[in-house]
Amino acid sequence: MSEASTGPVSTAAYLSRTLNQKKTQRSVLQLVLLGVLAGAYIGFGAQYATTVTHDLAPVVGLGLSRLVGGITFSIGIILVLLAGAELFTGNALLVLSVLDRQASVRQLLRNWGIVYFANFAGALLLVLLVRLSGLDQTASGALGSAALNIANTKVDLTFLQAFTRGILCNWLVCLAIWMASQASSIPAKILAAMFPVTAFVVSGFEHSVANMYFIPLGIALRSTAVEAVSARLTVGGMLVHNLLPVTLGNIVGGALFVAMIYWMVELRPARSVA
Repeated sequence: MSEASTGPVSTAAYLSRTLNQKKTQRSVLQLVLLGVLAGAYIGFGAQYATTVTHDLAPVVGLGLSRLVGGITFSIGIILVLLAGAELFTGNALLVLSVLDRQASVRQLLRNWGIVYFANFAGALLLVLLVRLSGLDQTASGALGSAALNIANTKVDLTFLQAFTRGILCNWLVCLAIWMASQASSIPAKILAAMFPVTAFVVSGFEHSVANMYFIPLGIALRSTAVEAVSARLTVGGMLVHNLLPVTLGNIVGGALFVAMIYWMVELRPARSVA
């Protein structure tokens, strides 16, 4: 990390090299296992945030409730960064390595494809374990009702809403990873990641991997619902009305607004001079 600490230009160069070394050189098995872990870690953050905030808004107000939810949700990205895992949204930064000619487009797509579906598997594994645990019945079923309401809201977004919220979300997530890469201590890494992630949760932006947990949990709770359930809260509705536009938005947010812009500002001029 000494290279990353010398300034913003070396941060881009450092990430370009290390992302290629850490992300594209792993075997399929490594990517699958670390991808499953990342999906579960983000799911832990989602479950944590839902549990803490499901009855909080009437007490402290919506804004403060979302703030608490954002802080607690950030445990997911902290686990990914510190414990080590492969997260699709963060791997949008691999575009930096491609533009810097450290990695090929084929290596990029290989990583994205394997990690995306491994993240989904990890999130679904956590959904299964949470349902088997009966935790949705916490507070006489209030926790399950809150989870169902979250899923309803997500599948009822328009394509444009989901897409733009996906852009905004991963812009912040990739900035969190970018800043954490420059930190030299664990507390600094945690703080660098926490604030951007909290900002996206408070703002209501959309994270594809988090939604791989939120929406399937809502689908699993449909049969126990006493409130109205969206007609879109189905597997097809999840894929078409949320994951498709949010995933595309996440790619744009991380690849364009972080990786590509910093490449243009910091690495492209250096190559031109050389």
